[in-house]
Amino acid sequence: MLMDPGTMLALANDRRRELIAEADSERLLTNARRARRARRARNTLAARGQPDGNLTSCEPSAAVPAQ
Repeated sequence: MLMDPGTMLALANDRRRELIAEADSERLLTNARRARRARRARNTLAARGQPDGNLTSCEPSAAVPAQ
């Protein structure tokens, strides 16, 4: 099957654009995954050692009521 050289060139260029678009989307997804993992790790480290919820501390308060 013979094809016009212009058609072959157009098909080749279309395929090249498709490959570039796929590579770009893969790169974006990879960067988003890395950012999400880093954010999760940072939040986990920040929350470690701190109590969950909004309960007040059991330690005695330093404030003295006024007389």
